[in-house]
Amino acid sequence: MRAYDPQSVGIVEKHYAHFDHPLALRSGKTLERFTLAYETYGTLNADRSNAILIFHALSGDSHVAGYYTGDPDEKPGWWDDAVGAGKMFDTRRYFVICANVIGGCQGSTGPSSLAPDGKPYALRFPVITVADMVAAQRHLIDRLGIDRLFAVAGGSMGAMQALQWVVDYPGRAANCLFLAATPRSSTQNIAFNEIGRQAIYADPRWNQGDYYGGEPPDGGLAVARMVGHITYMSEHSLDNKFGRRLQGHDALPYTLLEPEFAVENYLHHQGEKFVQRFDANSYLYITKALDYFDIQESYSTMAESLARTSTDTDFLVVSFSSDWLYTAAQAQELVSALEHTGRNVSYHAVQADFGHDSFLVEVETMTHIVGGYLDAQWALTQESLAAD
Repeated sequence: MRAYDPQSVGIVEKHYAHFDHPLALRSGKTLERFTLAYETYGTLNADRSNAILIFHALSGDSHVAGYYTGDPDEKPGWWDDAVGAGKMFDTRRYFVICANVIGGCQGSTGPSSLAPDGKPYALRFPVITVADMVAAQRHLIDRLGIDRLFAVAGGSMGAMQALQWVVDYPGRAANCLFLAATPRSSTQNIAFNEIGRQAIYADPRWNQGDYYGGEPPDGGLAVARMVGHITYMSEHSLDNKFGRRLQGHDALPYTLLEPEFAVENYLHHQGEKFVQRFDANSYLYITKALDYFDIQESYSTMAESLARTSTDTDFLVVSFSSDWLYTAAQAQELVSALEHTGRNVSYHAVQADFGHDSFLVEVETMTHIVGGYLDAQWALTQESLAAD
């Protein structure tokens, strides 16, 4: 059995919230009923004021921290370093919630789920957006009886959802934590996502999305993951970790059919791991949702869209110097627009070498910034309550 770190949330359980009413989508289509898989950590306080909703990134899910079993070989949740006693999302104080997005493949309704006719949706699943993901999670927060979250938070696509939440549901979060993301997907972002989708389409086993019950398009999905994974790292981190080191050879074997360089082997490994836990159609739908994301959509300026947020919502924005997927300049554009609207915003431009993944890897720095911000905001909240 595993010996748990005292700061670990330990064994956790996945829950399922079933909604038997329709969810209207931005595309004009409707999801007649849907399920969200979610997990919680910590304890909701008496006045339900200590809840933090963490949104996950493209390849994440509801399992943000802890373990499902006592198996010592089991890996913890994807942001285990962030959620737990004494961590940046301190479960001694906060009630942390994380749900798998609609369109996903880890328990929430998505293309691999059964449609009302008893067959997998596949490409019959309606196109979704980040706003739709957030709308579904608003139903979950309502069901949990939480009127106002202490914070919404996330990195990458998770940050996009957090920003969408405070625009679409003003007043329902006291704080918005926007980490390593962009207020709108760039042309380059869309281009990389399309390469990944084309890799899946080119796999003959994809079969126009109708592969359930047969062989899935693992080859195409693995290539899509390899392309995506490169964008999460920086040139420095790749070079520092692998350089031009050979894989299993003392000299170049000059072959086309097996990895020669260590970085090739690493990417193959990442692709192989990914296909064991992810659905190819979900990858298609979620990357499209990323492409559609533009918080300025339907508004003449970004500031105009952000003016929909509550004046009582404060913002923390964090960018990383080596992140070329979602750049510091994109984060600064958001900060400028927030300042233009008169919102309280704290911005940290972190010098880090790990690229986009820095928000996951730079644990000590992120604990100082995020944990420190939350501590300060909590103290202000308590002072305000005491004054009342």
